[in-house]
Amino acid sequence: MMLEMHNLRKSYGKTEALRDLNLHIADGELFGFVGPNGAGKTTTIRILAGLLRPDAGTVEIDGQPLRCGGSALKEKIGYVPDYFGVYDNVRVFEYLEFYASAYGITGLVARRRYMELLEMVGLGGREENYVDSLSRGMKQRLGVARALVHNPRLLILDEPAAGLDPRTRQDFIHMLKEINKCGKTILFSSHILSELSEMCTDIGIIENGAMVLRGSLVDILARVNTSNPLEMRIYKNLSAAVALLRSHPLVHNITIDGSRVVAGFSGGQMDEARLLSQLVTEAGALVGSFGRQQGGLESVFMEITGDKAERVVARG
Repeated sequence: MMLEMHNLRKSYGKTEALRDLNLHIADGELFGFVGPNGAGKTTTIRILAGLLRPDAGTVEIDGQPLRCGGSALKEKIGYVPDYFGVYDNVRVFEYLEFYASAYGITGLVARRRYMELLEMVGLGGREENYVDSLSRGMKQRLGVARALVHNPRLLILDEPAAGLDPRTRQDFIHMLKEINKCGKTILFSSHILSELSEMCTDIGIIENGAMVLRGSLVDILARVNTSNPLEMRIYKNLSAAVALLRSHPLVHNITIDGSRVVAGFSGGQMDEARLLSQLVTEAGALVGSFGRQQGGLESVFMEITGDKAERVVARG
């Protein structure tokens, strides 16, 4: 495992920010970390970056325990905060040279390293530009280059695409995917849920300082979508089909709009297959389409972090 957190706790006075938080991220994952405001995302990230000390629990990076201030472990971590601080009258190459020198990388080695990174993040040819003259999107790219200057294995980003326009955000997402393909493990915190669904291999949802759902995006969406209504198009023998649906023990809340029928259905995939067969063979229905309504990551987020009975999905 690249990252392991066990029973992590952190309080600010009487406010409990993290409550026995557990998280495991495998080597090479592009992990999306999401939760409502105040859920504990930033506290978790600051602990991982070595900026905060937890009250209890353990953190391991690449099999080694992380301790606040430990330089050996920090060399394995690249951290991109949500706000990019800049210095006046500093050129891009000077900015990267400064941070490279903090890791003992100097001279031609430093130049070769930062020139490679600028190409990787799409800032090739801008090494002579002043940092404070760059657009927000370019500054975020430069922040990623800075975080990679010492070639860490784990890249941690806290809301890095916030405030970017849609086109710049898409370019930024593409860049992170390419970095991930180069072997970097990435932990990416974001409130933009569509952004996470486009790029992450796995996600974790945190609420009130605890992890309430974690898994691959495909599995999570599949688990939630099985609780969504069935939607079908019936072009022949609609009345007979509706009568069958109304008598079915697993069907409830039927809505009819022309040939479109939406029904709540509490069965699993095998039950869906049997229902479709019954509609065709017993009701003589001509079924044009049949399947669960698909929900996105937004619906997962609202379902898990709301006060609904469906919170059982998180317990799987």
